[in-house]
Amino acid sequence: MADISPMGGKTTMEDISHDAETATAIEKSMGLLEAIRKFPKAFDQRLGNLLPDGTYQLTASWQSGLQNGTQVGQILGLLFAGLLAERFGYRKTLVGALFMTIGLIFLFFFAQNIGMLFAAEMLCGLPWGRFADANHHVCGRLNMCWVIGQFLATGVLRGLLGRADNWAWRIPYAVQWVFPPFIIVGILFAPESPLWLVRKSRIEEAHKALRKLISKSVSDTEIEQTVAMYVHTNALEKSFQEGTSYWDCLRGPNRRRTETACCVWIAQVACGIWYGGNVIYFLEQAGFDSEKAFDFGVGEIAIALVGTIIAWFIIPRLGRRTLFLTGLTIMFTILMAVGFMGIPMIKPGLCWASGALMMVFVLSYDMTVGPVCYCLVAEIPSTRPRIKTVVLARNAYLIASLVANFLNPPILDPTAWNLRGKGGFIWAGICLVILV
Repeated sequence: MADISPMGGKTTMEDISHDAETATAIEKSMGLLEAIRKFPKAFDQRLGNLLPDGTYQLTASWQSGLQNGTQVGQILGLLFAGLLAERFGYRKTLVGALFMTIGLIFLFFFAQNIGMLFAAEMLCGLPWGRFADANHHVCGRLNMCWVIGQFLATGVLRGLLGRADNWAWRIPYAVQWVFPPFIIVGILFAPESPLWLVRKSRIEEAHKALRKLISKSVSDTEIEQTVAMYVHTNALEKSFQEGTSYWDCLRGPNRRRTETACCVWIAQVACGIWYGGNVIYFLEQAGFDSEKAFDFGVGEIAIALVGTIIAWFIIPRLGRRTLFLTGLTIMFTILMAVGFMGIPMIKPGLCWASGALMMVFVLSYDMTVGPVCYCLVAEIPSTRPRIKTVVLARNAYLIASLVANFLNPPILDPTAWNLRGKGGFIWAGICLVILV
C-alpha cells in the first residue's frame, strides 16, 4: 500500500482516502478487509504513528506487512485446503472455513494495535485460501463474484468517507458478519461434488448428488452415463499415476498441466491490472476532486461487471486461447499507449485520455483474462490431482501478487519513483513476457 500521508496540502479525509485508493490498481483479490485499510483517516489515528506535522501515518514496513499478510495466510491455507478437501470433501471444508471466518472477524473489529490487525490478516488468509481452492468450479462466473465484492466494498467505504471516528473502520469489518450465515445455509443444502464422491468410490451418492445438480428434464439413464464417464476417467487416470499428492502434480504428464495452470493464473497479475485499473489517479491529475474521482472509480467497477457478463456469451463462441491472447494483446497495447502519454509534463488532456484508456483496459481484462483464467484452471488439471493442482496454481498467483504489491506503489507514489503514466512501460514489459 502506498504512502498515505497528506501531500501537496491535502488534509481532508476525502483526499487521504483518494491517495490510498490510487496507490494500487483494482486488485482482483481485494476484499473488504483489504480495502478498509485504504480509506478512513480514523484508521491511521488509531493504528498509525504521530508525525511532526501532526498527522498520523502507518510506517512503510507495516503498510507492506498488512497488504501482504493476507496473501501469506492464503498460501498456507491453500496448502492445507487441498489436503482437507481431498479427505473430507468440499462441503465440510467450506462450512468449517466459514465458521472460522466469522470468529476471526472479531479480531479485526476489536483490534487494539497494529500487531493484532496483522495477526488477523494472516489468520483470515487461512479460510480464504479454502474458498479460493473451492471456487474454481464456477469458472468464469467467479470473476463476477470478485467484481461484485469490490462494488459492495467500495459502496460501504464511500458511505463512510465523512466519518472520522473509530466506527469509520469498524463498520466495514462488522458488515462482513452478514454474509457467512447465508452462505453456510446454502452449502448445507447443496450436494457434495460428484467427482469427489466417485474418487472415494461412493458411486450411489454420486448419482444422487448429480441428480440434484442438473435439470429435472435429464433422464436417469443420462445421469448413469455421466457417472460412468466419471468412473472411467478416474480409473484411467489412476492407472497412469499413483496417488494424488502434490508431488504427483509435478511429475509425468501432470507437470505440464500444473505449469500451464500456474502461468494462466500468474497472467492475471502480469497483465498489469494492478496498474491498469488505476483510473482514479489519472482523473485526479486531470483536475478532478477526490470525491468525484472516487465516484468514477465506482463506475469503473460497474464496467468490470459488464465485461464479465459479456464474457459469458463470447467464451463458448471464441474459445479460451483466442480470448486469452487477444486480451493480453489489447492490454499490452494500452499500457504502451499510457506510457508514451506519460512522457510529457502532466497535462489535463493527456490525463483524460489515459483515464479513458484505463476504462478500456478494465473492460478488456474482465472480458478476457479475468474470467477465462478460472475456466482454464478448472479444465486443465487431471481429475484425481485437480484439487492440489488448483492449490499450486493459486499459490503461484498469490506469490505474483506479493511481487506486484511491492512493485506498483512506488511507481505511482510521488515520494518514490513517481513515474506516473510512464509506469505503463514497466507493466507493458511484464505483460509482453506473459503474452509470449
